Amino acid sequence: MNDSALLRLPAVIALTGYQRSSIYALMKARKFPGSVRLAGGGAVAWRATEVREWIEAQGRATDKAAA
Repeated sequence: MNDSALLRLPAVIALTGYQRSSIYALMKARKFPGSVRLAGGGAVAWRATEVREWIEAQGRATDKAAA
């Protein structure tokens, strides 16, 4: 995946396993990367690098809890 790639909501859902409402609730709680507004309208996307880093951080947190 390109480091500058932007992910639309269906891709974020597929990567995280979370539904739309959970993603937005985590964003509101500042526990998930914020979206960026795309030019020309109300569409939003997420930076692929930030989403991947968040996913990796969740794995590290799970590993620490299991130890």
